[in-house]
Amino acid sequence: MQIIFASKNKGKIHEMKEILSDFDIISSDEAGVKEDVEEDGKTFEENALKKARYVAQKTGLWSMADDSGLCIEALNNEPGIYTARWAGEGASGDDLVQHTLKKMKEIPEEKRQAFFESDVALVSLEGKEYIFKGRVNGKIAEKPSGEALPKLPYDVLFIPKGYSKTFAEMTSEEKNQISHRGLAFQKLKEFLENL
Repeated sequence: MQIIFASKNKGKIHEMKEILSDFDIISSDEAGVKEDVEEDGKTFEENALKKARYVAQKTGLWSMADDSGLCIEALNNEPGIYTARWAGEGASGDDLVQHTLKKMKEIPEEKRQAFFESDVALVSLEGKEYIFKGRVNGKIAEKPSGEALPKLPYDVLFIPKGYSKTFAEMTSEEKNQISHRGLAFQKLKEFLENL
């Protein structure tokens, strides 16, 4: 069974292929779907479903998509669904990190709680839809640390609860076991294994 992953984000594709290494998964680009789907949903789930439905409709194959983001409690859970565009359209990873640090400048250490959420949508050949959610709590560091994968800039700032290092300082195996995306894809993996 082949599954198309509706993403062009190389960091996400890398993580997902590691977690779901037992399955035949290709990116939407590899499947010939070059268009970007506008992420205009009000939630991670809506955006993930929109992308997965679009790729399923274009390819006639099982399709999946993830929408995820960072929610900072002291900032009313911003950036949320705007995580990739928080510093403006076309902002670089470094711009996003610097923008976050600027917004957090006056926030004391004990109030820097945040969480990452990932919603993964899966659409079957018959059009059945499934959602798998993952969430990890943590806090925002006062300065960047580690080296983030492409298009995962916030990893240099996010310290998961119970750890003293950022996602970017962890091995991919460590991160995939506890991350929001790792947890959501793990649920998806169990679902696929029981089909």
